[in-house]
Amino acid sequence: MRIIRTVSALREALGRARSGGAASVGFVPTMGALHEGHLSLMRAAREENDLVVVSIFVNPKQFEEAADLAAYPRQERHDAELAASAGVDLIFAPDADELYPAGFATTVSVSGTIAETLEGAARGTGHFDGVATVVAKLLIAVMPENAYFGRKDAQQLVVVRRMVADLGLPVRIVGCPTEREPDGLALSSRNVRLDGEARARAAAIPRALALAESLVADGERSADVVGRAVAETLAESGVEPEYIALVDPVGFETVENIDQPVLCAVAARVGGVRLIDNTTLSVGGTTARGAGE
Repeated sequence: MRIIRTVSALREALGRARSGGAASVGFVPTMGALHEGHLSLMRAAREENDLVVVSIFVNPKQFEEAADLAAYPRQERHDAELAASAGVDLIFAPDADELYPAGFATTVSVSGTIAETLEGAARGTGHFDGVATVVAKLLIAVMPENAYFGRKDAQQLVVVRRMVADLGLPVRIVGCPTEREPDGLALSSRNVRLDGEARARAAAIPRALALAESLVADGERSADVVGRAVAETLAESGVEPEYIALVDPVGFETVENIDQPVLCAVAARVGGVRLIDNTTLSVGGTTARGAGE
């Protein structure tokens, strides 16, 4: 496995691989601090492609809070070892100047409800602009056949799909299931910042989502009733959400009645750490926490 720092070196390496018979490239964009959730994406890419590329880049353009950017864990050597164990062929780990050189003045912006509500509202209008811009640059640099994203970041997945479709980028966007701890907490690079007490309280988030699933499975169709039940479950553990939303999983419009698949999304700060999670509620009885589709 090689670590590459520049776009030119990346394109040279990929050109050689394609000339050597690599018919498909799978790409997993990350900000590092890898965990089993990331590795599951890499293994999915490994199964479906001849060559697997992973990017490690802490993108400053998608952080609204400077403290959040500064606190984001950076552990490239450990990340490289984990990526190698998952069968990754190339790591692209540029610095900020490589992707945003002097004079950089272009922003890729996805407008509408899918980018302006929930995370877009909570984290500021620049958040998804930063996501769309860096993902577009990375996809153009790698030119993969397939790119893999976790469904825990459901809104991000929808925004990326919209951006790829609108720009006509020749890549298949693959949404992969959320990996979880034994108690259901969604894996996240932020989890390491939870102390013991906060970690115990954070388990209320998957419990609340499981309750939403159960209510719908038992026949509840009111989004308001389900939302209040989620809020009460979080409150029992002292978790105050930033938002609890029941929305259409494609357009992200708020729904009142659960008569079709509905995304139930939660964001909350626990012990000063911001966590997000979601589940797709289906009237037919099947649900998928972290589905994002």
